[in-house]
Amino acid sequence: MSRLSRVPLKARESVFTAGPEHYIGDTQAICPPSLFECVAAMEDCCEETFEAQHLLRNGTRDFPRMTKVLQSERVFELTTEGTVKKYQRGLVDDIEPTVSELLSRAEQGLASLEKKEATLQSRLDNGPGNAKPTAGITAAQKSEARRLFLLSKQRERLEQQARALEEEVMLLEARAHKK
Repeated sequence: MSRLSRVPLKARESVFTAGPEHYIGDTQAICPPSLFECVAAMEDCCEETFEAQHLLRNGTRDFPRMTKVLQSERVFELTTEGTVKKYQRGLVDDIEPTVSELLSRAEQGLASLEKKEATLQSRLDNGPGNAKPTAGITAAQKSEARRLFLLSKQRERLEQQARALEEEVMLLEARAHKK
């Protein structure tokens, strides 16, 4: 690094205690080496500060533009809205027949379960086993009661499946409408 100034300290008063008579008014006076070192160190500090300030300015000069870029909230589209609508219609066209078929199956299953329930209920209401105590039940009546019990359990399972299918259909329809 270059020294910015090498100003000779002639004709100045000295701060050293070596005796003022040697330095005051003496135009040929010689400055001690420690004073030159202090001045050189100060010049080095000034140069380092100047370079650091220059580096900092170069590094932060673009800051206002960068803050504006980072604050931007633009959204860039990769596809057009028409393309999205086209694929949405295609998806609805693909899903709609399946949903309709599942709905018709669920309705048919529910109707058959309601018929079975009605026949079982009428058998239960009109059957000869209503008035008799359980001790005198024959094997045929026991098997019929067990069959009724199993059918009612099957009906409950089928109703649960029908509800699950209805929920799935509603979910698929909701997805199709969102797209």
